[in-house]
Amino acid sequence: MEKFYTCSCYFSDNIFLEEYKLHVRFVSERQFRTDYQNILRSLGCVSESQFRDVLGKIHAEIERRHNHKLKSAERAATIKEIYTPLHQHVYHLQESFLAPELLQLVKYCTSSTANVEGLMKLIQTEAAPRVFRFPMFQKEFCKDFIEELEHFEQSDAPKGRPNTMNNYGILLDELGFDESFITPLREVYLRPLTTLLYSDCGGSCLDSHKAFVVKYAMREDLDLSYHYDNAEITLNISLGKDFTEGNLFFGDMRQVPLSETECVEVEHHVTEGLLHRGQHMHGALPISSGTRWNLIIWMRASRERNKLCPMCGKRPTLVESDGFSDGFTMDPDDTSSTWSCSLT
Repeated sequence: MEKFYTCSCYFSDNIFLEEYKLHVRFVSERQFRTDYQNILRSLGCVSESQFRDVLGKIHAEIERRHNHKLKSAERAATIKEIYTPLHQHVYHLQESFLAPELLQLVKYCTSSTANVEGLMKLIQTEAAPRVFRFPMFQKEFCKDFIEELEHFEQSDAPKGRPNTMNNYGILLDELGFDESFITPLREVYLRPLTTLLYSDCGGSCLDSHKAFVVKYAMREDLDLSYHYDNAEITLNISLGKDFTEGNLFFGDMRQVPLSETECVEVEHHVTEGLLHRGQHMHGALPISSGTRWNLIIWMRASRERNKLCPMCGKRPTLVESDGFSDGFTMDPDDTSSTWSCSLT
């Protein structure tokens, strides 16, 4: 497998302050006070002790990011050693797991006559621009998959959470899904669609991913704040179970100010996937009852992100890492990029 890297902005940018629903950048305390102290005051962070509490949480998150790859590898090794799956079959992608409608879309996209106009007649579009919906999995697979996730949640195995915005969920590479499930799903079944739908933003050259599940439940996470993804293309699949409300909403691309954006609500049906550009701002409204599991796949194209990091908007400065990392690759003819060891 080609060597993948992380952009150094991973350690300083896009830190989510859950209490204030705010994404921030932290390079130094002086920079942070200049950029965010007035904003935080307007959001209720008015005392110095409250501000110090924010700084403590930021430093803890930065430390977590520096240690993430090592801790993730340790968790994956422990899981492999001590965890016994409930449904072993769900770890290996089978075509019988997939909805017939998806297979029809893939068949069309891989035909010699496939084009965007023909695909648009077969796929459902949403009011939000370039957001597409299609059946993804069979109900029986979703049921077995959720049972496996719940079995893992109830086990003593260590668990890494997906990101700073989701407190409940599972990193699927740690659980062993990457090689035998997510990678063939991306390469064989998803890339034919993204090649036609998103040829302008890396859809034809997706070469890595980050996959995780998120869980929404009463007295746990109920919703997801407005954000963009560290991805060229995102697939969000509703797995179940029984829940009410919790629709997604989409605004504009991240470059458009929120004041100039009109959000559109999009229903998310169980077994269906919603496909959208990673830089398309979006969020999830609160569920009002039940439990909801979603499978999220951030698909990445090194050819695109090597030019411009989607998180900091700059040419990436690379940091060596393991696995798919954040999807950047080293151009052997480019001597301007720098990277350092052990910042993982």
